Amino acid sequence: MAEFTWPVRVYYEDTDAGGVVYYANYLKFFERARTEFLRALGFEQDELLAREGILFVVRSVQADYRRPARFNDLLTVSCEVTEVKRASLAFSQQVRRGDTVLCEAAVRIACLDARSFRPRPIPPTLIQRIIDG
Repeated sequence: MAEFTWPVRVYYEDTDAGGVVYYANYLKFFERARTEFLRALGFEQDELLAREGILFVVRSVQADYRRPARFNDLLTVSCEVTEVKRASLAFSQQVRRGDTVLCEAAVRIACLDARSFRPRPIPPTLIQRIIDG
């Protein structure tokens, strides 16, 4: 499973009083990359909700903040699927400025039934596309 990358520009609204990216905004950058990853595979989350009745939610995140990003930086946000289970996916994600890793995270996403919010198997077509890349 190949690494997927997505460019992100740091806007003023992403920064804190110290002029660096506020720590929680890295989670937003990771979310955007995962959404674009699914889109690149041909899956829109609103269509998965309407057609399959499923939602993807963050179950856990472990983040390591290494260096600050600042206003107007052009960043690359990556995601790579590291584990596929029946009803969850594990991702390794990074935010980089050039070759410098600023933040990295291990993120587990759960697939839930939209009505009951109980775990539900990931559609086989999606799993196959993830595996095939």
